[in-house]
Amino acid sequence: MYLGLDIGTSGVKAVLVDDAQMIVDQATAPLSVSRPQPLWSEQDPKDWWRATNEAVLKLDTRARRAVRAIGLSGQMHGATLLDVHGDVIRPAILWNDGRSAASCQAMTEACPELHEITGNLAMPGFTAPKLYWLRENEPENFKKVARVLLPKDYVRWLMSGDAASDMSDSAGTLWMDVGARDWSDTMLGLTGLDRSHMPDLYEGTQATGVLKQSIADQWSMARVPIAAGGGDNAAGAVGSGIIEPGEGFVSLGTSGVVFMADDAFRPNVAGAVHTFCHAVPDTWHRMSVILSAASAVDFVARIAGFASEADLYDQTADAKRPGRGAVYLPYLSGERTPHNDPNAKGAFFGLTHEDTPLTMAQAALEGVAFALADGVDGLRAAGTSIDGLSVIGGGSRSIWWGRVIASAMNLPLTYRESSAVGPAFGAARLARLCLDEDAISDICTPPAIDHVVEPDPLLVSLYAERRPIFTQLYQATKGLLS
Repeated sequence: MYLGLDIGTSGVKAVLVDDAQMIVDQATAPLSVSRPQPLWSEQDPKDWWRATNEAVLKLDTRARRAVRAIGLSGQMHGATLLDVHGDVIRPAILWNDGRSAASCQAMTEACPELHEITGNLAMPGFTAPKLYWLRENEPENFKKVARVLLPKDYVRWLMSGDAASDMSDSAGTLWMDVGARDWSDTMLGLTGLDRSHMPDLYEGTQATGVLKQSIADQWSMARVPIAAGGGDNAAGAVGSGIIEPGEGFVSLGTSGVVFMADDAFRPNVAGAVHTFCHAVPDTWHRMSVILSAASAVDFVARIAGFASEADLYDQTADAKRPGRGAVYLPYLSGERTPHNDPNAKGAFFGLTHEDTPLTMAQAALEGVAFALADGVDGLRAAGTSIDGLSVIGGGSRSIWWGRVIASAMNLPLTYRESSAVGPAFGAARLARLCLDEDAISDICTPPAIDHVVEPDPLLVSLYAERRPIFTQLYQATKGLLS
């Protein structure tokens, strides 16, 4: 039995996977995000630990006793700051926080080789700009910083006492030489830090330590090894069997991602496309990211008066009625690909008296689909061939939304078993691999296909007409609000 933990933004997911790679049990514990100022997004790291314990203890006790290893996945980029005593200094600054835009510009000007070292543009979501901002705006807190950990690695710290991280998650900090799979002294120095502030680096398939006895007793487990794991998207790829060049997925979680595996470091920052290490050795990936995907739809569910997010998905699926009027920009937390604009704003455009909560809901599904299609275009412009994508994340439960997205992208979408728990399932696979008993290629296979959604020719034609309005709307409103 293998335990996979995914420290997400909206909750912690825990899954138990057996030797046949079947999910035996799963549980979730919720999390909330604090937004104390415009563009800010924070969480209390202690809440991650509370939710982790809550999720694990919901799992079947007998199955927990059979766990042989634990793997970790989690939201990327979050700056978790510890002092010399290992205590948290301030709330963690999250991946969808936009306060460090000016810091990104300053870092780029100060380090012309930044793009070549990191393989990425400097963006407010990344970890390094957050520390650059902290040094200028909270100097007393900056002076206290003895260690910077990513969210899942703070949970690891409490589980085992090890300051460790994996290549895929750390590649998203902007402190790594991504091609060399090592920390960059140049990038660390740019933010006033050095290697002593960083966790030790491991491949995602390696063990970083073992569970503390006190935690093992609390969780009814042995002192099992803990795999380095991966950032949520890389772990999701492992869970979907996407480790070879040309394989990819679209993730429908709080954020939205189009992910393509690669066998070499091939950065291309045009179009705000990311290039990161994968969670398996000698492998990299390219990735487009929108900051609000399912979260942008959930927002509309709340303001339009749906009973729940699930109710919105059910009603739009029952109606099967594409949008004809209003257009929705889902940029509630700014945007990355293709705009790299932390000040981008969400909007409904073209509302009339004929619009209803249902038509607004459909516009929301389509707006996110158009934003994801922008990401596909950005990846293709960077030289990536995309013939189809698997689907992971909580949003994969809506087949109607899948039809909308497939048609907006004009690509077939493959839904596999365990797709809704992809990162946690991938973390469990990485846990198994850290025991060095199995080959990566034998474990990281694609789960069985549940169904395939093909583009709808009528929707493809309709969206070819409507998507340019979406694009023009962003350009027309850009900079009006900041």
